[in-house]
Amino acid sequence: MTTIEIDKVEYITETTLTIRESRRRTTVPKEIVDILGLDNGDKLRWILFEDGNIMITKVNKKNRS
Repeated sequence: MTTIEIDKVEYITETTLTIRESRRRTTVPKEIVDILGLDNGDKLRWILFEDGNIMITKVNKKNRS
C-alpha cells in the first residue's frame, strides 16, 4: 500500500481521461503546470505500482534517460 504524508501534500485534484481510438489524453491541471514550471515538450514519467497506484513525476531535462 502506498502511504501519503498529508502534511507534505501541496495540491490534490482529479482530471478526466479521454480515449479516442488509439489516442489517450489527460489534462495536467494548470496549478501543477505552474508549480512544476512545465513547458511544451517537457516529459512526465508515469510509475505504476502493483497495488494500482500511480506516481507521476517531472523528468528533469538533464536526466531524461
